[in-house]
Amino acid sequence: MIESLLTATMATELTLTDALLTIFISIALGALISVTYMKTQAAYTQNFALTLIVLPIIVAIIILLIGSNIARAFSLAGAFSIIRFRSAPGDPKDIAFVLFTMAAGLACGVGSYAYAVLFTVILCVLMFVLKAIKFGSKKATQKLLKVTIPENLGYEEAFEELFHMYEIPYELRKVRTTELGSLYELVYAVTIDHLMNQKEFLDAVRSRNGNLDVTLTMNPTVSEY
Repeated sequence: MIESLLTATMATELTLTDALLTIFISIALGALISVTYMKTQAAYTQNFALTLIVLPIIVAIIILLIGSNIARAFSLAGAFSIIRFRSAPGDPKDIAFVLFTMAAGLACGVGSYAYAVLFTVILCVLMFVLKAIKFGSKKATQKLLKVTIPENLGYEEAFEELFHMYEIPYELRKVRTTELGSLYELVYAVTIDHLMNQKEFLDAVRSRNGNLDVTLTMNPTVSEY
């Protein structure tokens, strides 16, 4: 039983025509997915856009090489296990596009070209529709406010009145001293409505801290807290 599984081969021999057709369709679908990503993403890197084109081809080739041969599948798994990937966690949307391209390559590799084209077109159209309707967008976003104040200004209540005046929810995340203790740096997590005049708010903060440094980070990361 085990020997029959290990010696199993593909029911049909892989032809050059099938291989080329699989590769070309994978390239076309990868290019379509990459263009969709670039059009629906506010910021992206060229390397990631190129990866989205190449990834379906790689997955399709792997599936073609494996076929239904279990021994070959274990051999490829052992070969790829020596590769170590080190990367920071990406944006959830980037991860979704990676899975998207892998699914397209997998469908091409098993010969389901019609299904590969169908779900690729549907998902690409869905991405454009979600971007057009701004699905999931928030009217208020959380930002990071860093304010430097002199040591004689009480940091606990320094800007409390100002936050209430502009109706800004806030949370004091960090306090540290600078310039040998002569200054304090306050770090607030603030939620600012998109309709609020941010310059007017920052000018009001500057008038309270004696025109010292004020920084408003638009897309803060956890490490910045």
